[in-house]
Amino acid sequence: MFRGGRPAAVLNPAPNFVRVATPMVRIRLTLPFPILLLLTFGHAAADEGMFPVSQLGGLGLQKFGMELSDQQIFSGDKVCQIDGICKVNGCTGSFVSADGLIITNHHCAYRAIQSASTAELDLLENGFHAGGLKNEILAKGYTVRVTESFRDVSDQVLAVVNDSMSALERAKAIERQIKAIEKDAEERNPSIRAEVAEMFIGETYLLFEYTYLRDVRLVFAPPSSVGNFGGEIDNWEWPRHTGDFSFMRAYTAPDGSSADYSPDNIPYRPKKFLQVSARGVDEGDFVFLLGYPGRTARHKTAAFLEYERDVRLPAVVENYSRQMAIMQQQGEKDRAVEIKHASRMRSLANVEKRSRGQLKGLRRAQLAESRREKEQKLQAYIDADPGRKKKYGTLLTDIEAVYQEMQANFEEEFEFQTAITASRLINIAHTLVDMAYERAKPDLERESPYMDRNLEQTLKRLRLTVADLDLPTDIRIVNEIYLGSEKLGSFGDFAVLAKDTGLDDLSLVEKLAAAPLPELKANTDPLIQAAFELHPETLRLRELGKQREGELTRLYGELIDVKKQFSKDEFVPDANATLRLTHGNVKGYSPGDAVMMRPITTLRGVAEKTTGRPPFVTPAPVMDAIKKENFGPFRRPDLDSVPVAILYDTDTTGGNSGSPIMNGKGELVGVNFDRAFEATINDFAWNESYSRSIGVDIRYVLWITGVVYEAKDLMREMRVAGF
Repeated sequence: MFRGGRPAAVLNPAPNFVRVATPMVRIRLTLPFPILLLLTFGHAAADEGMFPVSQLGGLGLQKFGMELSDQQIFSGDKVCQIDGICKVNGCTGSFVSADGLIITNHHCAYRAIQSASTAELDLLENGFHAGGLKNEILAKGYTVRVTESFRDVSDQVLAVVNDSMSALERAKAIERQIKAIEKDAEERNPSIRAEVAEMFIGETYLLFEYTYLRDVRLVFAPPSSVGNFGGEIDNWEWPRHTGDFSFMRAYTAPDGSSADYSPDNIPYRPKKFLQVSARGVDEGDFVFLLGYPGRTARHKTAAFLEYERDVRLPAVVENYSRQMAIMQQQGEKDRAVEIKHASRMRSLANVEKRSRGQLKGLRRAQLAESRREKEQKLQAYIDADPGRKKKYGTLLTDIEAVYQEMQANFEEEFEFQTAITASRLINIAHTLVDMAYERAKPDLERESPYMDRNLEQTLKRLRLTVADLDLPTDIRIVNEIYLGSEKLGSFGDFAVLAKDTGLDDLSLVEKLAAAPLPELKANTDPLIQAAFELHPETLRLRELGKQREGELTRLYGELIDVKKQFSKDEFVPDANATLRLTHGNVKGYSPGDAVMMRPITTLRGVAEKTTGRPPFVTPAPVMDAIKKENFGPFRRPDLDSVPVAILYDTDTTGGNSGSPIMNGKGELVGVNFDRAFEATINDFAWNESYSRSIGVDIRYVLWITGVVYEAKDLMREMRVAGF
């Protein structure tokens, strides 16, 4: 049985498999005229767009295959489809039962699986099935958010800025005002979490309010050899045969309010949950996704794209590759160390390969060159009118000057900033010192992670960092990547400091996290003292970042203004981690001459790829079921197999991991987890010919869960027929 969210015994249903709110009123959003103008439009199927759900009326979704009405997808005052969608840390999830059961990606639940794993009880390798509420494991550091309301606060945000302000003053004024709006909203309604999102840079801001659930537990995860089948070789590639899914559950206090973990908590009761459709989808079928895509940069200039292509992305690829090589070598010696590195390794590998794909796409598609051509036409339009020329004449060159300054200082800034994240010890020391300085300030003057409303989450991340620390790995990373850095000179002989510090002790770190600034300054720990010496550089770069942000916010706001005057093209605001809808069809593509990719893979591909060597290892229960053709009710007759993954031409990016893939009825037919390699440049531009998203077919999810690993309790909870 499991106690306190930790496993105490192992049950094996199959080889290598471990068994073990307050209601709110949604505000009907009335958007200001600029957004209404930009979002009320028609478009062709599979057109570019991660559309804010408030403006579905202009999309005409029903003519593409949507059977739900716009009000059934989003309504200001009635239960609707978005009530079944949630945000799981930085990913998306969806409720699939009345008792708060959530399906998301395996890679989204990966940190929870890793944190609960040890060399002796390896849930990453063996998988996990709780088999009952009392055995579900606390997902450390996880929160779930459900969008409840949103409203325009642009006037309120921008009321604090004026033309006489410097760029830094402007950035700080907007930042402080946003914090004040969020804090006020939460004080008015303590049951919610508030966030202000910038929709159009420098122009439009929306206040989102979320139900905020802090007790999240792991329910079911397939072995990593299923959930990450193909590893980094297959990552961002098609065809794909990865079962990238896991189940989690959100809990509340007995009265329905948000609460930290307690054995007395009860499953969250969502207003709506999605019904899974065991029928799945066929090629050509209409699908749509709801989710929380991260950040895109489709309204940025050619200067930005050149900065990404020539400076930032190559540095990320090189730095992350070196970090991963060291962690991999250290993990090969000890499975316990490998487990400590697992979540971070996967995150680094994902970003590194995505960055390589973006580099390739930027160069191949010549995006910077094509965008510069468009800007030349825009500049000609500006110059053609004396009034426009006076107001916007130097706009593009002013934006370019900011990126040129960033490029000139990139190397030393990147080295400093990545060292703070690459070294666990430096990160711990830096966080403690930064926290002490910030907590000495009034709440609204603090950096956001250290405000009272965010502090507990910051502390949870700090505890996880301590838990993942491996001293030999940390010493190698600093000595082999950052040795000789002028900015990091205060760390001296890092190997000596690492051995003399006490920051690998969680109880000490928690004590230091509560220490006031004078007390922490008096601490003689060598890494704490080194972090104090380093802190002025942290502050300098933080201020510099805000100054650049202030400059670019003003300049990009003006750019949007003049582009609206010049262009008849429709504008969709860049993604910003707020709720969006995208739609398309199950559809293949041609990545090269004489190559055509079909949009559905099957179990045959799993068997064909399986070599018995990582990352193409398939668990024995899965291979046995394939060989015996034990497909249950999930066999697709025309393929004579179970579908595994699907390909579709929706517009997605990071944050859409875990997004539900739904058919026209709003039924769950898959779970989004990736894009094709050619589509890694979706952040910068979308193209119908090659922008493809990848998801795990719901039939593979149900086959793995219900047939192979016999989690019949979950199948019944999801109301899947035959179980």
